[in-house]
Amino acid sequence: MDIKEYMKTLGQQARKAGREISRTESGKKNLALLKIAEAIENSHELLIAENRKDLDAGKKNGLDAALLDRLELKPVGIQTMVEGLKQVAALPDPVGEISDLSYRPSGIQVGQMRVPLGVIGIIYESRPNVTVDAAALCLKSGNACILRGGSEAIHSNQAIAACISQGLEAAGLPVEAVQIVATADRAAVGELITMDQYVDVIVPRGGKSLIERISKDATIPVIKHLDGICHVYIDDTADIDKAIRIAVNAKTHRYGVCNAMETLLVAESIAAKVLPLLAEKYREKGVELRGCLKTCSLIPSCIRATEEDWDTEYLAPILSIRIVDGIDQAMEHINRHSSGHTEAIVTEDYTLARRFLREVDSSSVMVNASTRFADGFEYGLGAEIGISTDKLHARGPVGLKGLTSLKYIVLGDGHIRQ
Repeated sequence: MDIKEYMKTLGQQARKAGREISRTESGKKNLALLKIAEAIENSHELLIAENRKDLDAGKKNGLDAALLDRLELKPVGIQTMVEGLKQVAALPDPVGEISDLSYRPSGIQVGQMRVPLGVIGIIYESRPNVTVDAAALCLKSGNACILRGGSEAIHSNQAIAACISQGLEAAGLPVEAVQIVATADRAAVGELITMDQYVDVIVPRGGKSLIERISKDATIPVIKHLDGICHVYIDDTADIDKAIRIAVNAKTHRYGVCNAMETLLVAESIAAKVLPLLAEKYREKGVELRGCLKTCSLIPSCIRATEEDWDTEYLAPILSIRIVDGIDQAMEHINRHSSGHTEAIVTEDYTLARRFLREVDSSSVMVNASTRFADGFEYGLGAEIGISTDKLHARGPVGLKGLTSLKYIVLGDGHIRQ
């Protein structure tokens, strides 16, 4: 296969299909989503069988347990994909939405209209469900997309691709609106991220090394986040029961996800009361604790943390803990070591909560809630195409609106500038 020619063909087809999808009415896009959901339901056994091929190959190639867990398509996971498609179909269509329309002194009306980005290239690893989420969000927001999943999920992704094509065709939409790269050759990624004339934005989803490579080599704008070094700060006014529930859930609900807490900060005046209780909970869950000198004095089993620990995304049952003087030192630590993903404060002080929301510079900032809520589905976006820690265009979970842009529109009636 000539990779350069193959990717060029995908790009040309995507650009053409994107023009049609951008003007497709909402009802037809929703029909396509429901037809894709129907095709996935009807292909349940085939999807499981194709996924088994990927799992067997992954075990043979030595994939670790966390990657195999992300790769596996269970019956409940397939049903979740189906439900996700139906939920996206039920969401309001952002395309064509007009906002801030107002009269100017000249008599013209000026406003902004929400429009698709165009063609979106998405590069991801392991999780076959991303194929469906990405296709659904791009389609509903009027974009064409080129999806490049990891080689470890190639059988699963091709089986899902067949369902997507079937749904698009049944709705009378071009199957090229969603194209899944059919080769595992890494050269395809290099081509995709430099096809400026065909692709408008790149979204990488995967490990830090993948995202760093895409960000460095792409000649197209990238929506991304590198790390998920998330913090929970327990203030001295915190409700102890709330604090324990949140701190345990934020760390142990799932380990290998970007919105899991990696560092716990605790106000010194409450540390002796809350940390021994939390240490017991973490011990039951098998979490290794690494802490500052004061933390180690309260938790004998705690390992002394290094400077590197404060800047590490563990994605594992490991947690770093630091005792701080109060909210100012907590925010100083967060703003120094955070990756800008998600931070939470546990407090009963409304004034401190407002300060934390205003002064902590991350894409999601929470009060009295687990960082695990930093997710497009939990935010009511239906699904997400990824998390962005960038400050331009999209920030936080990227849903339908994050896959659109705004252009100015002007309404006149023969007006001329004097």
